[in-house]
Amino acid sequence: MKHDIVEKNISIMIVLIIVAISFGTLVELVPLIFSKQLAEPVAGLKPLTPLQLEGRDIYIREGCNTCHSQMIRSLRAESERYGHYSVAGEFVYDRPFLWGSKRTGPDLARVGGRYSDQWHRVHLGNPRDVVPESNMPSFPWLFENEINSEVTPKKLQTLKTLGVPYTDAEIETASASVKGKKEIDAVVAYLQNLGTVLSERR
Repeated sequence: MKHDIVEKNISIMIVLIIVAISFGTLVELVPLIFSKQLAEPVAGLKPLTPLQLEGRDIYIREGCNTCHSQMIRSLRAESERYGHYSVAGEFVYDRPFLWGSKRTGPDLARVGGRYSDQWHRVHLGNPRDVVPESNMPSFPWLFENEINSEVTPKKLQTLKTLGVPYTDAEIETASASVKGKKEIDAVVAYLQNLGTVLSERR
């Protein structure tokens, strides 16, 4: 039987497994590559400001994305709790994506504008001051560390190379716009921007 031949010959088995995986990969990826919906930004989407971009980098550095997802699934329970489900066009300028699936803490895809700047500052300084049952760590050093403004223009230039529509003027003024700012200012600015494009359209 042909089936027995495949099972007894490891070389044939490996080749057939590779063919099957390759075919499955093509079936999944090819439609996405040619889908305009995934490559076009939603109406009103703008690149992160230099301060928000620095905040995003700090957010990644501190591992916030390991406990908080930024992707609301298109399920009723999700949208009722967190807001409008996530749309691919919201994330076309993100490098890397921070969708995630781990929710030790709540999803943050629509957290922008939900709380005041002061609330975020208190929460990041000591989460239990606003959420007594929270197991989130405190980040007191964010209030002390200043942003390294010298590298900010380089970050914008790199993202521009990858297709993010930063202008030369934005790159030139990036350093000045974050100079003297504390890391807490950047993280709060980033959080207050999350999900606001679709929230404004609702």
